[in-house]
Amino acid sequence: MARRALGPATQQVVAAVDLVVAGPVLVACSGGPDSLALAAAAAIVGRRRDLPVRAVTVDHGLQDGSADVAARVAAQLEVLGVPTMIVPVVVDAAGLGPEAAAREARYAALDATAVGAEVVLLGHTLDDQAETVLLGLARGSGTRSLAGMPPRRGRFVRPLLGVRAETTRQACAELGLEPWTDPHNTDERFARVRARGAVMAALEAELGPGIAEALARTADLARADADLLDELAARELTSNPGPDLDCRWLESLPPALLTRVLLGWLRAAGAADLTSAHLVSVASLVHAWRGQRWVEVPGLRVLRAGGRLVVRDPLGGADGAAVR
Repeated sequence: MARRALGPATQQVVAAVDLVVAGPVLVACSGGPDSLALAAAAAIVGRRRDLPVRAVTVDHGLQDGSADVAARVAAQLEVLGVPTMIVPVVVDAAGLGPEAAAREARYAALDATAVGAEVVLLGHTLDDQAETVLLGLARGSGTRSLAGMPPRRGRFVRPLLGVRAETTRQACAELGLEPWTDPHNTDERFARVRARGAVMAALEAELGPGIAEALARTADLARADADLLDELAARELTSNPGPDLDCRWLESLPPALLTRVLLGWLRAAGAADLTSAHLVSVASLVHAWRGQRWVEVPGLRVLRAGGRLVVRDPLGGADGAAVR
């Protein structure tokens, strides 16, 4: 890419990337304006700081011509001086739905592609964060859901959570890049698309500008609270080792810690896809014990015996075999 003065939008994206990059980088690039601007900024930062930068384009194979789209994305990235891999994946939507299944396949591919100390840069913007919080509010979710997407989790880093999507589009224009528009991003069958368009527009019209920024701030505040509560719950669970949980001790915990302790305990025992309804049912064995036989959660049976909560394998017999 020829060296030239950077436009204001590009400078903003570059500054966001420069704050988080300290070593080798793998950019996840779909070819949309957010990830394309991110890849260009990473290339600029990489040259300035002599850091290796490469990219990966995941081909989900869900749309006709997806292989051609991936090839065009890779070609643009090569012009930017970013070596690019195209990784095809198989999306199994059974039980998950297309969006969730594609996300799982994509993250698995990204994790498998990254090597050594590489961080994986993701192109989620402030607008994406606001939509995530809005959808969490609509579902009546708890603090962790309202916390939105974390800036960093493991090797996955989101440098653009403070950058508007309009800025990434303008950066692409400044750099002469041609983003790809995913048809799914305008398909109103998806709740996120409706939130991004009609719902956010209605909120801005009725409540005034700055709604996206306010929702993103809510995510930051909720994340700090959720992180603290998770840490306190982990300490409580560690201080009471063993496969079973004493109900008198559980009764002494504040509700916000109780649900988190139960969540950590059940996950450690092998439960998956737990919902708030599952946790409420298990908590009822503590606070509303009326001789219930047991509670079923995905993969486990939870019962109260001798004043303790015990997990059983639901396939292990009449009362199930103990899970250790």
